[in-house]
Amino acid sequence: MRQYGAEFLERWPQCPHVRQTLQDLALCRTPALGGHVTQCDHCGEVRYRYHSCGNRSCPQCGGSKRAAWLAKCQANLLPVPYFHVVFTLPHELSALALGNRELLYRLLFDSAKETLLEVAADPKHLGARIGVLMVLHTWGQKLEHHPHVHCVVPGGGLAVPSQTSGSTATGPGDQVPCWVSCRPNWFLPVRVLGRVFRGKYLAALRAAHQAGQLQFAGSTLPLASPAAWRTSIRALYQKKWVVYAKKPFGGPEQVLMYLTGYTHRVALSNHRLLKLQDDRVTFTWKDYADGCRRKEMVLDAVEFVRRFALHIIPKGLVRIRQYGLLAHRDRGDRLALCRSLLAAAAGPLPVPETQSPPPSASGGSTDSDQSPGGAGPVSSLVEPRSTSPSPMGISVLVVLVSLIVALGDTASFASSPAVPPAAVIVEDRCPSCGVGHLQTIWRAARPGREERQRISILDSS
Repeated sequence: MRQYGAEFLERWPQCPHVRQTLQDLALCRTPALGGHVTQCDHCGEVRYRYHSCGNRSCPQCGGSKRAAWLAKCQANLLPVPYFHVVFTLPHELSALALGNRELLYRLLFDSAKETLLEVAADPKHLGARIGVLMVLHTWGQKLEHHPHVHCVVPGGGLAVPSQTSGSTATGPGDQVPCWVSCRPNWFLPVRVLGRVFRGKYLAALRAAHQAGQLQFAGSTLPLASPAAWRTSIRALYQKKWVVYAKKPFGGPEQVLMYLTGYTHRVALSNHRLLKLQDDRVTFTWKDYADGCRRKEMVLDAVEFVRRFALHIIPKGLVRIRQYGLLAHRDRGDRLALCRSLLAAAAGPLPVPETQSPPPSASGGSTDSDQSPGGAGPVSSLVEPRSTSPSPMGISVLVVLVSLIVALGDTASFASSPAVPPAAVIVEDRCPSCGVGHLQTIWRAARPGREERQRISILDSS
């Protein structure tokens, strides 16, 4: 970003939000954002710890935020199998989505949500009200534009009140609630999901076009013609829209680990970058058509920045959303009812001591973001003596600490709500020699937002 960001902006002018995002990434963990430098009074080792940018598109930031989110998410898990469903927009809509990102991404969320809730509520399939957690991803392994949503769904839900012709006029609350479980290794028919998803998305897209909400420019400019637009819509109706469903998880503890590989991630993690040489970037990618083999791709540096910028989502767009039983309003009451129907304990769910690593992959899944961030010392955790933490608390805390340390975001770890208040972070002892103490020899405050915007590191002029 620091070397080729200005040239990219000169070739392809961007909106202020994208420019500021690239600026934040270029300044991340540099002296421009402040920080502190420490030196050991025994061995003399100097350690530099600069502030992170905190931008959600940054591959080095977000460790503490993801850990806090996962800690909250753990309380919403049910003791049932979970399924993973992926809804993907066809390639023909990619250019239109790039010109109307906020609108078309919102339609993607709404159409996928309505499809799952409607098909699951149909007595022909499940006949239950389910919960859905959705995460928006916009990239493939080669950094091409590939918008899709990952959906994590519990294998069952609350029974939908039956509507029989001979029944009396009773409200939904008159029926005794019950839990409906799906069949083992089977959630919903993907062909039905694909057809319903296609119909709902294209109907919403046509309504947006009739309301004049779509913008056409560049390669999509011919679609401004009514005849070309109708032809394009007819072709999309005739195309098969693929909805992919993966095998179910073993239980809620696997879901917690699985989510670490999908939430708060960006298009490319640092560990996939191999080298920058002769104005060309080399990075690894996974070829699913060739047995998921790891391969290397070489791109021009400016083209690499352009592809990365494709996945900077609009400002204010929520990437992680929950619907149905997991919707925020009255969620606690609904989940308590589900647990009681499942004869589950009201307390936290147990997590086994050994857990499988989170999956990785993009376009269906992506590589793990756990890259070594800054060069700061690894903080040690001192357990409080006055409390007896449960095995569940220790297991979840280990997961969260490993996420933050792996991403190098330990500077904000102490203030993270995921860390128990009784835990203490010890940083004054030199981790190299173990004898000396770290003395601060330089400290600078983090600049404000307005001051950061005045830094012209990417200004091509």
